[in-house]
Amino acid sequence: MRTADATAAVLDLAGNDYLGLSQHPAVVEAAVTALRTWGAGSTGSRLVSGSTTEHADLEAALADFCGAADAAVTSSGYLANLAAVTALAPGPDHLVVSDRSAHASLIDACRLSRARIVVVPAHDVAAVAAALAARTERGALVVTDAVDSTDGQVAPLRDLHAVARRHGAVLLADEAHALGVVGPGGRGAVAAAGLAGEPDVLATATLSKALGGQGGAILGRRDAVEHVRQVGRGYVFDTALAPASAAAALAALRLVRADPGLPARALARAAALAAAAGVPASTSAVVPWLVGDPHLAVRAQAEAAGAGVAVGCFRPPTVPAGTARLRITARADLTDAEVDRAAAAFAAVRALLAREGLSPPAPVPG
Repeated sequence: MRTADATAAVLDLAGNDYLGLSQHPAVVEAAVTALRTWGAGSTGSRLVSGSTTEHADLEAALADFCGAADAAVTSSGYLANLAAVTALAPGPDHLVVSDRSAHASLIDACRLSRARIVVVPAHDVAAVAAALAARTERGALVVTDAVDSTDGQVAPLRDLHAVARRHGAVLLADEAHALGVVGPGGRGAVAAAGLAGEPDVLATATLSKALGGQGGAILGRRDAVEHVRQVGRGYVFDTALAPASAAAALAALRLVRADPGLPARALARAAALAAAAGVPASTSAVVPWLVGDPHLAVRAQAEAAGAGVAVGCFRPPTVPAGTARLRITARADLTDAEVDRAAAAFAAVRALLAREGLSPPAPVPG
């Protein structure tokens, strides 16, 4: 655990502020205005007293931006997944087919649903098809990260949807690391796959990454989203997202809409960081640098930190054994000087890894 210092001169390439909007004056001012209007918290759950005009405006804007009929905002992306999966696959008469690399929130949601769970290899469409073909349950749900949080790979959503539809299943894609970065104008991987608005596709998202704030959302067909509102425990029983956070997210979303080039700049900076590290380019803002040994990965992270650059360090059980890695994240607002600074830090990391016999960097297994 490291405590951040707002005054420290550290280049942050570990967080998820992909568009650099968390400090944008318009985002901060929107939060401050809502804070003065509504106070520090929402004071209740969405269904009791916690729904404000800030929430309603954000939901309408998110749905419109992503091409969904409706959206329901939650207090975190984690709870968005808990609410969606437990509402859409409620109990043993449902099957959930889950990607092995799914985020912990999807894994926990599957467990809490009490549905039968089949875990398939990452992005293995044939394995999903086989699991669905063998099902005896009344309903079925296929869940996956739209963009993997640790290796940055985009899921084959179009193929997964075709399989799900053929077998009468619903596809749920977690757009946490895709919204604002992937797809036309940053509308997400579902939109990029041409699936926005499809009746058997739902998405979850977080407001804490590309939108720079806090919170989560469920997006999709109106009756399905309303069903989550009524029975999704992560929505019904949780205190609502603070109005200031909802206002900040809405301001960030408006900035993304006004500047469609923001996502492309984030991807360009990701490519520049990958080149500086000497690792394969990513199709998202997440750039993985495979190290293998977890102890060496921690040392590599410390080497970068010593050069003034913060990067993530992911080790088992977060990633499979033998695939410990550095996780570099790009921001659209990175300057050329900051990319050069990162390159100098990465050179020190490469020297450390070379001394330990790991050179050149290996690609992350697919």
